[in-house]
Amino acid sequence: VQLQAFGGGLVQRGGSLRLSCVVSGRTSSTFSTYAMAWFRQALGREREFVAVIRRSAGITYADSVKDRFAISRDNAKNTVYLQMNSLKPEDTAVYYCSADRSGYYSSGDAMDYWGKGTLVTVSS
Repeated sequence: VQLQAFGGGLVQRGGSLRLSCVVSGRTSSTFSTYAMAWFRQALGREREFVAVIRRSAGITYADSVKDRFAISRDNAKNTVYLQMNSLKPEDTAVYYCSADRSGYYSSGDAMDYWGKGTLVTVSS
């Protein structure tokens, strides 16, 4: 299974970006059963959880992005999205999408598949 994230770029403070992550490969037909999550890693910092959408469609956000970011999925397109609004310089990071075959979410260490990431830079 391959995950490819798109949509990163440079944006000013207060701006918006939408990230997409497409899942492909021999087991991608079971995309709807995966929990899909976004993580991010800023330069010199540890990876941190951003948001997850479970197979049940249950959603959880990190407190730092709640009310600004929205995660969604299109099972017909094997794609998960992250709509990011009201961006701040502290949102600058490489954003990674990941998949959990169980359909639930426990932690980043338990995720089964990872994409290569897309860089988001928010200027002040």
